[in-house]
This record gives sequence, C-alpha cells and structure tokens, in this order.
Amino acid sequence: QVQLVESGGGLVQTGGSLRLSCAASGRTFSQYVMGWFRQAPGKEREFVAAIDWSGGNTVSADSVKGRFSISRNNAKNTGYLQMNSLKVEDTAVYYCAAGSRGSGSSPLLYNYWGQGTQVTVSS
Repeated sequence: QVQLVESGGGLVQTGGSLRLSCAASGRTFSQYVMGWFRQAPGKEREFVAAIDWSGGNTVSADSVKGRFSISRNNAKNTGYLQMNSLKVEDTAVYYCAAGSRGSGSSPLLYNYWGQGTQVTVSS
C-alpha cells in the first residue's frame, strides 16, 4: 500500500508558475512509476505526465509539453510537477498516482491515488 499526498496547488495568474509535490509513504516509493493527472469541472480525468521508477524516462501530454516537467527524488519519497507558463485551461484538480504496470497515460495503470490539489489560473 502506498499513500500519496499532493501539495503546492493554489491561485496563479496566466503565465505564472507552480510546483506541485507528491509525498509518498508506505511501500518503497522507488519501486513505482509515478504519474500526474488532472480533472477540470465537468471533464474526464486527463493524463498530464509520468516518470519511471528511476527518473530516467518521462512522458507528457502534448498540451503541456515544453511547459510542465515531471521529476522525482526517491531519497525523499517525493515526486514533483513543475508547471510554467500556466494557462487558464490548466485550471483543474491535479492528482498524483503510483503504479507498477508501466509509465503510460491510462489511469488504469495506476494503483494508488492522492486526494488532489486545486490549481486555478486566472486571466
């Protein structure tokens, strides 16, 4: 079992930056792939980015490429999502997730989920 807690969300203006953190506890975090997803009101949960257990391979959605970057520090059992050049359409609840079946974009690959952190981008 892995417990995940997100932090770092908030209100930011268009063009601003935020850094989300995902603190893991329980089983060894380094054994798991980590992903970030988001869900805006009235929309389905959407893949944002994922990183493999070593941090050597990442994948991200086209909508955030060049603006968001995912990373992790296994020694601190923490994952991160650096978000730059934020847009109004990035407004959503952001969730981190951990899984053992590959760093893909499907939510079905992830076994454990955090409660989410709200990111609001104002114009």
